[in-house]
Amino acid sequence: MRTVPSALQEKLSSGVTTLCRCWRIVRRDGVVLGFTDHDEDVTVDGTLCRAGTGLTGSEATARLGLSVDGSEISGALSDDSLSEEDLAAGRYDAAAIELFLVDWSEPSLAMLLSKGTIGEVRREGAAFSAEMRGLADRLNEPSGRLYTATCSADLGDGRCGINLTDPGYRGSGTVTTLNGVSSFFASGLESFADTWFTAGKLVWTGGANNGLAVEVKSHRVVDGGVSLTLWQAMPEPVAEGDTFSVTAGCDKRLETCRDRFDNVVNFRGFPHIPGNDFVTRYAIAGEPGNAGKSLQQN
Repeated sequence: MRTVPSALQEKLSSGVTTLCRCWRIVRRDGVVLGFTDHDEDVTVDGTLCRAGTGLTGSEATARLGLSVDGSEISGALSDDSLSEEDLAAGRYDAAAIELFLVDWSEPSLAMLLSKGTIGEVRREGAAFSAEMRGLADRLNEPSGRLYTATCSADLGDGRCGINLTDPGYRGSGTVTTLNGVSSFFASGLESFADTWFTAGKLVWTGGANNGLAVEVKSHRVVDGGVSLTLWQAMPEPVAEGDTFSVTAGCDKRLETCRDRFDNVVNFRGFPHIPGNDFVTRYAIAGEPGNAGKSLQQN
């Protein structure tokens, strides 16, 4: 049950109008930012909540049971606080967010209204809106093992066991020629086989996208050299001379685990589980176990 500070309750009971909302956002990289819908900056619990961003919030919704509750915040993109590049780079994805009700005339009178994470972020010109998901959203995350033909582990994680720091699974390269927004030729990867880095992770180590990561859509060895295509365009244009590191990829099939990584002992899939095609099959005369009869009559 939420407890309202007595001093704040007195002002609420008196019909005071010196109230505002403040949001504190903690990104996954540790950056802490504060925003308010007041017309002046407000400091809440040691965090400076900046005004002037046009930030506003929708009414919060709450539901009985374990349904996800949430609300939405929207505002203007500002170079000093919220930038389009940070949003496009995913730096606010799944960031922790807290909503406070604050008396701006006495900021020590602050009450935590809700907390959760940032969900879907939408951008429209110089404005943005972000979904604020409640704590119940964590209950929607899958847990336990899934019975699938492909492996449920990610290459290099604790269940997989492959060491991606091994030079055989890791390479460094430099962009030499651009083929498009998200496709380019690179040097430094000539010793790796075709498709070795397909579905792998590329991290930029130099250039305008330094520090950002993206999944590799395809890695091909062609006559012109080594070609890499990314699944999505980077927030900043890729340029010749940009450097990166890239790790091997895995399509999570048993054959790949066996032939490429020799790691079948850690394979986390069920390659022999019957699929949907097995359910819809019918018996064929002459197949083992059918006693020479067919269930389908011509």
